[in-house]
Amino acid sequence: MLLLSGPNMGGNELKYVTECIETGWVSSVGAYVDRFEKMSAEFAGTQYAVATSSGTTALHICLVLKGVNQNDYVITPNITFIATCNSIKYTGADPILIDAQEGNWQMDLDLLQEFLETETEQKNGECFYKKDGRRIPVIMPVHVLGNICDMDRLLQLAKEYNITVIEDSTEALGSYYKGRHAGSMGLMGTFSYNGNKIITTGGGGMIVTNDEALAKKAKHLTTQAKSDPFEYIHDEIGYNYRLVNVAAAMGVAQMEQLPSFLKRKKEIIEFYKTALANVGDIQFQQVSADVNPNWWMPTIETSKQKEVLKALNDDKLQSRPFWVPMNQLRMFKENIFYNKTNRADYIYQRCLSIPCSTNITDADLERVAQKIKSCF
Repeated sequence: MLLLSGPNMGGNELKYVTECIETGWVSSVGAYVDRFEKMSAEFAGTQYAVATSSGTTALHICLVLKGVNQNDYVITPNITFIATCNSIKYTGADPILIDAQEGNWQMDLDLLQEFLETETEQKNGECFYKKDGRRIPVIMPVHVLGNICDMDRLLQLAKEYNITVIEDSTEALGSYYKGRHAGSMGLMGTFSYNGNKIITTGGGGMIVTNDEALAKKAKHLTTQAKSDPFEYIHDEIGYNYRLVNVAAAMGVAQMEQLPSFLKRKKEIIEFYKTALANVGDIQFQQVSADVNPNWWMPTIETSKQKEVLKALNDDKLQSRPFWVPMNQLRMFKENIFYNKTNRADYIYQRCLSIPCSTNITDADLERVAQKIKSCF
């Protein structure tokens, strides 16, 4: 099976992990955790980074740090991986789901503006949903597939309506908006290092921010809120969310290779765009001139989605449909879904992601392209 987006372990991973094992530094304290955080902050252009056990736990801690509580709302896109909405529910809050924009598949900012103008009100410098009086303290944009929406506009809307921006940039390591790295534009941002991401630690995440107090609090909360270096004294409810040193060792080795991974991703998307140009009704994700994406997961749109998926997977070319929109999952069917045309379902019915591992060969890229062409 040619993997959809498999890990590329061609660097110092084994060397660094072996060092952790031989020295015994394998748990949540160690030099590689510190080094991985430093490298991540420098790459993202932020002052601070805090390593977590997953992208989901990174999102959860960001919401906790911002004080999102029971019965609050958090605005987020309807097209996203479920971790976004799960992290919101962990706090007792509910997501307000905004439909996707045609073409780029990010949150539709016209709909967002309309929702804020017509459905919310201000009280004491905070935003509330008119119909039930519940608070909306956070908006969580998701940089879907490493693409980025018009962040200047989103940040301005958030400022106007007194809502904090926390970026779900878990798919966008190496993506930029007007020269600013994903995750560096809101109060906090997050990355994920799951096995299919552009770099991986097997599982893991990162919080990035320019706020020193938030970074210190994030590290405190993710280490069980232990407040004494010797005694087991904990001063609040904490979480066992720290990344372990042996995983961070993998992360350091992967970060060393990230520039070459990003280069290969761009080669892959350019190959597919050229090879599949004018093939049937195939379209690629639209990207603004202001955005330099990482092209984490090349994804095509076509009315023959099901036929193409079957042909590729039958030939052991692993491909996947898009995520089921959040409002179609039973846990979120009753949540607010603000839309006009249900663009999210249209995207779901027509899009599929195709093989794009950074160590994929040109010959395998050709195999994928030819199999897709055969469906037309």
